[in-house]
Amino acid sequence: MELLSVPSFLLPFGNATCIGLAVAVLFLLIYWMKNKKGHNYPPGPFPLPLVGNTFQLDFNNLPESLSQLEKRYGKVFSLQIFFENSVVLNGYEAVKEGLVTKSEDTADRPSIPMFEHLGLHTGIAFTGYGPHWKEQRRFALYTLKNFGMGKKSMEERIREEAGYLCSAFQAHDGRPFDPFIVLTNAISNIICSIIFGDRFEYNDSSFQKMLYMLKELAELETKPITQLYKIFPWLMKVPGPHQKLFSIQRTYLHFLRAIVQKHRDTWDPAIRRDFIDAFFEEIEKNKDNPDSSFTEERLLIVMADLFVAGTDTTSNTLRWSLLMMLLHPHIQRKVHEEIDHVIGRDRLPTVEDNSKMPYTNAVIHEVQRFGNILPIALLHMTYRDTKIQGFNIPKGTTIIPNLTSVLKDKNIWKKPHQFYPEHFLDSEGQFVKNEAFIPFSAGRRMCVGELLARMDLFIIFTSLLQRFEFHIPDDQPYPRHDPVFTFNFSPHPFQVCCKER
Repeated sequence: MELLSVPSFLLPFGNATCIGLAVAVLFLLIYWMKNKKGHNYPPGPFPLPLVGNTFQLDFNNLPESLSQLEKRYGKVFSLQIFFENSVVLNGYEAVKEGLVTKSEDTADRPSIPMFEHLGLHTGIAFTGYGPHWKEQRRFALYTLKNFGMGKKSMEERIREEAGYLCSAFQAHDGRPFDPFIVLTNAISNIICSIIFGDRFEYNDSSFQKMLYMLKELAELETKPITQLYKIFPWLMKVPGPHQKLFSIQRTYLHFLRAIVQKHRDTWDPAIRRDFIDAFFEEIEKNKDNPDSSFTEERLLIVMADLFVAGTDTTSNTLRWSLLMMLLHPHIQRKVHEEIDHVIGRDRLPTVEDNSKMPYTNAVIHEVQRFGNILPIALLHMTYRDTKIQGFNIPKGTTIIPNLTSVLKDKNIWKKPHQFYPEHFLDSEGQFVKNEAFIPFSAGRRMCVGELLARMDLFIIFTSLLQRFEFHIPDDQPYPRHDPVFTFNFSPHPFQVCCKER
């Protein structure tokens, strides 16, 4: 008895051909359903069947691809990545309306099966908009902001690490070195100190292994192939580069789990040592609430989120700051003069010094604008049907906020492609913040670690400039000022010489 009969009009073609046609029709049906956009949808390049506009984009320099498309289609345009409908927001007005004015409308995150397989959808960064995300974000913001209640305040931890960092720079004794590793060590140690109350020596093997895993996770998670797994999730079960990612993630979570267990064994509810202890308090308070998002498994993912978000972007910004001091020695001299006038050389900088140092503050802001560390914000998704810049955007559409188009907008910045601290100074030399300065993104999904990052940048940058004069090594080529694009913009590798002042 035949279990599957072929319709009579297809009999001449045979079963194999019919199955192939059926699969093709199914794909085209899915494509058509996904491609239904409704009235007044943003314009964009014509998508090819199945792959959409995927192969029209240069994923080695995605910001440049988006810039070229903006010239043709305008500030708000559409793309299709495989089956996924996306809308790109360009320029301050469109980004502001999408992320701030319509903040809740665009507060969701697109589903990425690989991230869900890794458990990253239960933390803060990649979690969908809803009660659990709100609860975790509120807790993280409150805990980081009020860290002064613990054994050490956040500022004390940063100042302490700045001292270790200066000693590491001094140890090079004027010889050329690449600051990449030591800056990453310092910023990661600050996160370690806040999350689990301790720091590592820079040459500690466990610490270096953790940093390696963070780097690999960040790079692998942002490769375009993650979109392919969204279309064909079964690919995650076959051999491929993703298996390395899964292995690293398991090892990394094992590392974090051991730290959490050690904390659990020594936890005293009367003494809050760090972020983990604060999370334990919430677990205990909510142990009878089945809807609570506070669990030890979620703690691991939140910790991973904070490490990834806090380490790479801040250490890269500090690398950009040193590079700019090498390339613009006259600006470095002005920073030295302001530090000597306000702080002197006998004490470490404090956060309170920030408001008295307009030029240094302007330099740090310009480093963030010019370096443009996060050229494209993490993807958003519409939580409900909405309208941006007059265009109708249905629920479930991926939103791509192009931060480069804001931070390098020629209509906002006098010299958008030059390093020019005067972008943040008025005619009297006082600091002014431009509302288009959004390196941490904007709205409900803006970086949860913004406060920590700003403190890191000011204290560490001023501590280094207080102690050292930086110059290009005599036998080294002139450093490049154009960026390398991976998932962010980082400087090309460079070497520096530092001389004690």
